[in-house]
Amino acid sequence: MSVEVIVADYKNPQHCKDLIFLLNAYAEDPMGGNEPLTDYVRENLCEKLAEQTNTLTLLAYVDNKPAAICNCVFGFSTFKAKPLLNIHDIAVLPEFRGQKLSHQLLTRAESIAKQKGCCKLTLEVLQGNQVARQSYTKFGFSGYELDPQLGQAEFWEKAL
Repeated sequence: MSVEVIVADYKNPQHCKDLIFLLNAYAEDPMGGNEPLTDYVRENLCEKLAEQTNTLTLLAYVDNKPAAICNCVFGFSTFKAKPLLNIHDIAVLPEFRGQKLSHQLLTRAESIAKQKGCCKLTLEVLQGNQVARQSYTKFGFSGYELDPQLGQAEFWEKAL
């Protein structure tokens, strides 16, 4: 089995095809919301990502087949006055799970973050996704809190 992790080129048609394929598989998974990507997203995502200066997509291939994805967004930590890298989406196709692909993607993301002077990696994970939580813990992630008495930070959103 050969594994290759690459940085996607949003202008490369094959990379975009694989990115949409992998992201849609994640979207259709219960951990991704159980709904396919919309036609708008399928048709516009790569073009819109290419317009961004703060995004990064890693694609993992097993024996030249798309197997896993990691979409990242660079942000900024005001408390550290340094950039950070948020793991926005990370997913492995079911048939490739258990092969440590998520760790290979995270290792590559961490390497890039260090090269860019980032102070940390961040991500969000569903409370019920025990497999991902265990994997992230093994990789060194933990819940974020400033003061244990105030509890862990929660990820909230307001749709616009």
